Amino acid sequence: MSFRVTIPCSRLQGEAIATSDDLFAHSKNPPVLVADEPDAAKPDDWLIHAYFEQPPTDRDIGALASLGRGGWRIEELGEADWVTMSQAGLQPIRAGRFHVHTPMYRNVPPGRVSFEIDAGLAFGTGQHATTAGCLEVLDGLERGMERFSNVADIGTGTGLLAFAALALWPDARCIATDVDPVAVEVSRDNAAINQVKLGHGAGELLLDVADGMNSPLLGARAPFDLIIANILAGPLIELAPEFATALSPGGAIVLAGLLDTQRDAVGTAYQSEGLELSDRGKGEWPVLLVRKSGSTIRSAGK
Repeated sequence: MSFRVTIPCSRLQGEAIATSDDLFAHSKNPPVLVADEPDAAKPDDWLIHAYFEQPPTDRDIGALASLGRGGWRIEELGEADWVTMSQAGLQPIRAGRFHVHTPMYRNVPPGRVSFEIDAGLAFGTGQHATTAGCLEVLDGLERGMERFSNVADIGTGTGLLAFAALALWPDARCIATDVDPVAVEVSRDNAAINQVKLGHGAGELLLDVADGMNSPLLGARAPFDLIIANILAGPLIELAPEFATALSPGGAIVLAGLLDTQRDAVGTAYQSEGLELSDRGKGEWPVLLVRKSGSTIRSAGK
């Protein structure tokens, strides 16, 4: 028996569910959360759907109600596959050359780099604008003939951005970390699904549990010529000194997870560390690109 609770919300509230996991810390079986835009003519009228394997408690309903505009409805789904249903509305995402999809949508257009990510962490797949924006920025860096050999993905979530970096720079070494051990295990599973090789060498991905840059493995791998961090504005600001120290001369940092109203504060934190804000991003969820002066990034053919 499974259940779906639906909450009306704004677009901003729907996109923000990527950061709402702690609301269900009390639950042994937290719901799968999915947000969608049911009517393109009403771009600010979104819905949050929560899929439960058991009847939701009053506490669960209260937590969900806090995510939206108020009001909710609950449906009993019988013996239906609730994971499949949660994926049904998640259309594939195209960002740059990348095509990110759930197991429901395996028809990939020719010429696309494809990744399959389950719906359980759907907002790490590119459904969330920040992840799609990161994929576009990474794609643009490679198209601009920039080459990276030592990459760190901090707060990796599903592993997707690390996978994308290795697809773009297949000779690079890459490490992906997250403060959540579950996310690291999810990334490990997703690496197997997407045939990403795990290990310490060139073209391989190393996974570790770490709070920010606090990891012996990160320390041993540093300095990095590319750091990717799709987290939240507060941690991005706090980590600015550590990121700046861990970045090679000529290196770049991709920063995401912030609102446009937080762009200046995040950018200023990195400029205060002597880094250049080379791209301020665009839209409601901008992706910033900052660089350290120097010349260790190699262009193709050099």
